[in-house]
Amino acid sequence: MIKNYWKKGTKQKVITIIIALILLIVLFVLRDDYQPALLFVRKYIFVILLSVIVLFLGLRKFRNSASTGSRLGILALSIVFFGLLYVVGWHFKMYDYMKTYNVFNHLNKVEIHELPLTQNERIQPLRNVFSMANESVGETKDVSLPHLVRIGDENKWTMAIQPTEKYMWQGMTDNTEEVFAVSSTTPFPRFSNENRISVTFSIGESLKFSRNTYNAVVQRFNIFQLFTMEPSDTYYMKNDAGKWVEVVSLIKWKGFLFPYPTFGGVMVIDSGEHDVNDYIERILIGKGTYVSPEEMKNHEYLTRQNTLAESVSRLQAESLKFLGGFSDPLPWNMETAVKIPEMPKDQNQQPYVTDFDFTETETGAYSGLYHWFGLEPVGEERTSLSFSVFVPADGTDKLYYYNHAAKKQGYAGVSAMPLKVQESRKEYDWSANTPVEFRPYIKNIAGKKRMFFMGTVSSISDTNSKQFDGSATPDLVLIDSEYRDVIWIDVKHPSQWDRTVYDQLNEAWRASEGIGYYYAEEKKEIDIAEAVKDSISKLIPVQDDKAALLEKLQKQIDSLKAISN
Repeated sequence: MIKNYWKKGTKQKVITIIIALILLIVLFVLRDDYQPALLFVRKYIFVILLSVIVLFLGLRKFRNSASTGSRLGILALSIVFFGLLYVVGWHFKMYDYMKTYNVFNHLNKVEIHELPLTQNERIQPLRNVFSMANESVGETKDVSLPHLVRIGDENKWTMAIQPTEKYMWQGMTDNTEEVFAVSSTTPFPRFSNENRISVTFSIGESLKFSRNTYNAVVQRFNIFQLFTMEPSDTYYMKNDAGKWVEVVSLIKWKGFLFPYPTFGGVMVIDSGEHDVNDYIERILIGKGTYVSPEEMKNHEYLTRQNTLAESVSRLQAESLKFLGGFSDPLPWNMETAVKIPEMPKDQNQQPYVTDFDFTETETGAYSGLYHWFGLEPVGEERTSLSFSVFVPADGTDKLYYYNHAAKKQGYAGVSAMPLKVQESRKEYDWSANTPVEFRPYIKNIAGKKRMFFMGTVSSISDTNSKQFDGSATPDLVLIDSEYRDVIWIDVKHPSQWDRTVYDQLNEAWRASEGIGYYYAEEKKEIDIAEAVKDSISKLIPVQDDKAALLEKLQKQIDSLKAISN
């Protein structure tokens, strides 16, 4: 049809060329709109090709068949095939099963035999920080979801103060002009003054059209990345020059039969206001500087950092259910099958980003931020801790896991913690309060490396279950995963936590483990010297200087009187 129209004359040729150019420009400029369709084809390429081949062969056989019976048979077989494909692949989730198995086979797994210590413990859970941040902004502003990142040598919650999505006009005209950066180790996070940084981003998560973070990043992809990459979580941090940047985690899809997601590097977007040149760049080629996983080691601020998409780390941790073999997670086996426990009441789900110190483990792993998972048996009534999984948060191609079940430690898992906390304080109104986000707390106490879970008691609104109370001094608990005892600790004095734990549990440890005595008050040499001095001073009467002076003066007066007489 186009060929016949082209041959009609010069006018028709000009129209055809103009329409073709417009279509090319539209396809180029609007690639962020149709990229999800390209990505869908990439994710399900094997199923799509299989379905197309079966459909093509079935239709050809159908057309070549002369009898009605044969055609009905072919039609019935096609319906059965696509019905089975749906039931087995999607209803029974065998497609996800195979995808997860692919992740397991390509995962660089490292089993460790000693738990790392935790450091720089974060006090407030994510939902509390989010609630407190929203309390500090106005009607036309939103706060992006907080992320724990490394700023220099400190761990901070960072989030953007961005134009609200409720009002379209702000998203089209305003910039993101401020960023919250609050310490994660303090019980008193402040959302004002020095923690409210003035920095302008013309690309933002809530901005519209080409200024939207997702659109700008997708526009930056080359033709191959359009089929294999997708933007994920957005982080705000300082680069090596000390300037604030927006870092977008990328997910890369690999494989053919059952494609699976992996860490695909990051896209770094610099701060700054937009102008005409910036507008043209965004429209044509997007914004951002791509840093591949191999190049991240060349940027100090991206190492030991939190840049890995949580959806990727969750799938990696979940894939450990295949440690017992391909068929072990199937319903008739499940000897070593595990799951990631889901926490109720819209809490922040695992992973919990935690700072670990690996120096004593002899694994060569860096000390810094990790995505931590506490895997448990698949049964709802089973709440033991089977595996502790440590996924490097900077995307390093390794996964460290500690097998609690194989060592028969009998530790209680995360999902068992809420009821233990509630049982320890029956006077609480647990209908309005709930213990949340049980992250690991691993310390050397009383001669042994011990594992606890740290939880925070938060209040939840009856009208909005996602509205958590952001108390500046939350109630904090530690639960011994082995002895199941709940220790309520003083959030304002972190230096006393280990001593508080010892004071409560030392007799139980001594009876069970035969440990010695720790935290004994030993006298130092200076203390002994002071004690001797005090003893001597008790024997020697204290001389009153004023009395001695008066006595001396009195003697002089008496002498003068004697001379005058």
